[in-house]
Amino acid sequence: MSSKMEDHTRSQTDHVQPQQSERSPKAGTGSRASVKEQRTSWQDALQRRIAVVDALVILWAVIGAQIIRFGVGGTPDLAGALDASYWTFTVALTVVWWLFLGFFRSRDLRVLGAGPEEYKQVVTSSLYLFGLIAIISYLFRLEVARGYVGLALPLGVIGLLAGRWFLRQHLVHARVQGRSTRRVVLLGSPNSVLHLHDSLRSVPGAGYRPVAAILPGFQVETPDGEEGLPLPVASASAKVKDIIQVLEDYDADALAIASGAQLKIQTVRRLGWELSERRISQIMAPALTDIAGPRIHSQPVAGTSLIHVSTPRLEGFEAFVKRTFDVIGSAVLLILLAPVFLVVALCVKLSDPGPAFFHQERVGKDGSRFPMHKFRSMVVDAEARLAELPAQNEGAGVLFKMRDDPRITSVGAFIRRYSIDELPQLWNVLKGEMSLVGPRPPLPREVAEYERHVGRRLLVKPGITGLWQVSGRSDLSWDESVRLDLYYVENWSVVQDILILLRTLKAVVAKDGAY
Repeated sequence: MSSKMEDHTRSQTDHVQPQQSERSPKAGTGSRASVKEQRTSWQDALQRRIAVVDALVILWAVIGAQIIRFGVGGTPDLAGALDASYWTFTVALTVVWWLFLGFFRSRDLRVLGAGPEEYKQVVTSSLYLFGLIAIISYLFRLEVARGYVGLALPLGVIGLLAGRWFLRQHLVHARVQGRSTRRVVLLGSPNSVLHLHDSLRSVPGAGYRPVAAILPGFQVETPDGEEGLPLPVASASAKVKDIIQVLEDYDADALAIASGAQLKIQTVRRLGWELSERRISQIMAPALTDIAGPRIHSQPVAGTSLIHVSTPRLEGFEAFVKRTFDVIGSAVLLILLAPVFLVVALCVKLSDPGPAFFHQERVGKDGSRFPMHKFRSMVVDAEARLAELPAQNEGAGVLFKMRDDPRITSVGAFIRRYSIDELPQLWNVLKGEMSLVGPRPPLPREVAEYERHVGRRLLVKPGITGLWQVSGRSDLSWDESVRLDLYYVENWSVVQDILILLRTLKAVVAKDGAY
């Protein structure tokens, strides 16, 4: 964004009419309402579809649990104070489970398609329900077969998560194609609006479609050859009636207020009332970037919401769970993949003279150094030949990247494409030098060139995979790799690690960014 944008003359101009392509087909109020109803119908349809899928999955899970536990034939009655059959209990459990999902807002439009947050609501509501069943069973001496409950819960949760995942893939695909999106008007300073616009457009699957900008107190003119906003500036007025008029002209579903918005407190309050009456969402976008939701907490003080950002969790119980997960996971994988290790090592030896394994010094947590293990994918003198290739470096920053690196062997190209060369690092994980998930393990010469903020990558153990692995691998720029690694360091969690591991399998099979 050009620095000139903040220096433009401030003004209180009337709002500008939108271009015909962004407006509703007709100017009348009735036509605008009709267009809005047509456009938001996908939201109602999505909620209905998810509600139906949830009901079918729960019914399948509880009936399946009953049949597996008691067979297809007659089922016994519940033992205890309640005189009822298991069929009655199954029907009741189906209805209550479905209602719990709604009570915990797992079908709320705010979380639908959001991934981890949506899955969290599904799991949380299910655990609370079965916890409540345990309490009721104890209080009323209701003896529910443990095998039945032990089957219904995992079957239901796995089925619900799978159903949500498939529906989410369908929704994201539609949004990438420009359907099932929410039309958003952005309000704030030119720089903050541009940043918010770029953020929303970078993730089309989130479903936000910026259609216009309101710049209270700014007048932005963009003559030919001068950098400007990539969307129409509809108004520079801070008056509520003018803002509402823009929202109606552009048939907006939401107003996103970015940092730097020059609005009085009374204006924001009145604006909220007007938006509520029109069923237009109000989104506040503070100047907080690369901070995960669980670290952000709101605290009301005298009518003002204070946003607290908790410090990154680098130690404690979750770190213990992560290490336990690393030990068990690496040990199991080393045992299961032993035949693969043997075959790959033999192929490497037969294809090129030299050792099957490659050992290289890397920098770990807090700057400690360790020998990282890999299957050798390059010629033996690859490090010596590196000095001959600096002019062909396709990477930026301190990383050396080359799509057609002549040092890579024929077998090496295959094992690198599917990340098989990384498997010996499981031994590093078992020894505690690395983790299954973490930042990319850097070379000492790379660390020597780190800027101060980049050194925060060394606050946690490096990983075999990470956000960089599932977000483009070798296709990423240096700055983007650093941003992803720092985001992980600041916001890591056990749940996020599991999701990254699952996404890694998809990225490896698809060969995304591998070379």
